Amino acid sequence: MTMTLLISMLILFLLTVPIALSIGLASTIAVWSSGDLPLLVLVQRIFTSLDSFPLMAIPFFILAGSLMETGGISKRLVHFANTLAGSMTGGLAGVTVITSMFFAAISGSSPATVAAIGSIMIPAMVARHYDVNFAAAIQSVAGALGVIIPPSIPMILYGVVVGVSIGDLFIAGIIPGLLIGFSLILTAFIISKRRGYKGAEHFTWQQRFEAFKNAIFALLMPMIILGGIYGGIFTPTEAAVVAVAYALIIGLFVYKEIKLKDLIPAFVKSGITTAIIMLIIGNAGLLGWLLTKERIPQTVAQSFISFSDNPLVFLLIVNIFLLIVGMFFETSASVIILAPILAPIAIQLGVDPVHFGIIMVVNLAIGMVTPPLGVNLFVAMQISKVRLEQLSKAVIPFLIILIADVLVISYIPEISLFLVELLKK
Repeated sequence: MTMTLLISMLILFLLTVPIALSIGLASTIAVWSSGDLPLLVLVQRIFTSLDSFPLMAIPFFILAGSLMETGGISKRLVHFANTLAGSMTGGLAGVTVITSMFFAAISGSSPATVAAIGSIMIPAMVARHYDVNFAAAIQSVAGALGVIIPPSIPMILYGVVVGVSIGDLFIAGIIPGLLIGFSLILTAFIISKRRGYKGAEHFTWQQRFEAFKNAIFALLMPMIILGGIYGGIFTPTEAAVVAVAYALIIGLFVYKEIKLKDLIPAFVKSGITTAIIMLIIGNAGLLGWLLTKERIPQTVAQSFISFSDNPLVFLLIVNIFLLIVGMFFETSASVIILAPILAPIAIQLGVDPVHFGIIMVVNLAIGMVTPPLGVNLFVAMQISKVRLEQLSKAVIPFLIILIADVLVISYIPEISLFLVELLKK
């Protein structure tokens, strides 16, 4: 069954069948050809994969991000970040990263962050004579923060399949997200200095304060979500519902930029995105169950341990492996399939499961800006109208920094675990 499963999946991938369908069809072919199981078990396993209360957080966080985008939150965050960093050398690139960090703490999605912020910042950078490839590249990599800074959809999935506290994962993602964000700002500054990208107009402290007041409701949202989760007021799933209610109230009654006619398109867009993710989750859960039934995780674990039982070597191998996987596979599917295989090995070798979850998510986030499946690149391409080969070349300096960041995060666990341990005292 295992060989049939893997060969079928490889053929479907080569035929460019969408990943969710490839996983589901390959699993169906493997079960049908073996004759050991009734086909009804396929439906049962898909349903079981989706029958999880924490997964309900995903559609609500997606909808919250959509409502924040529609409700004028994005442009207020951009304006506030611009008053802070816009006057620096390469200021607009820094603004792009800072605003993406703010929006990442709202949406939980990388493509949503690129679309919401990039539609404002890429044209703004081009108007200030930034190279369009550079503008699209910095937005693509900044968008990767959408799944690193909590809330994060891949963190929710990891927490569900490994049985780790989603609240702990969210808290653990804060410092790594800030580290990556500031390293991207520094890289953008160095490149901008060499290319002569000057800052925009200077802002007075009065103007900064006014921009802060306009953005205060957007800035409060992450604090409400994370504070509520770790304060024990609500679960991550309930926090997602709170985020939707908050975004709706702010958009309708405070900023007054959401009209009733805007709600249906926002709901439809969020529903389509949710359906795609849930289709991947269901089929990936089926595949994971088949792999477990065939004892593939145990075989892989023995292979890793026989190669080396040193956790430092294991983390290096895993980082390389996940970087390659991220180039070819969708993040949600990768987490659901690989986390049950790799996390037990990591735990056996003494790696904290929360720390390992952050390592997985950061590695797979890098995959969102690496071709051929770099979804952030394709979103940025649609906005900037540049070609993939141009954008792929422009993103290389940032990828080097991201890889350096993931190694630092891997080998200094305190970066991920410091806040978790501090808040538990």
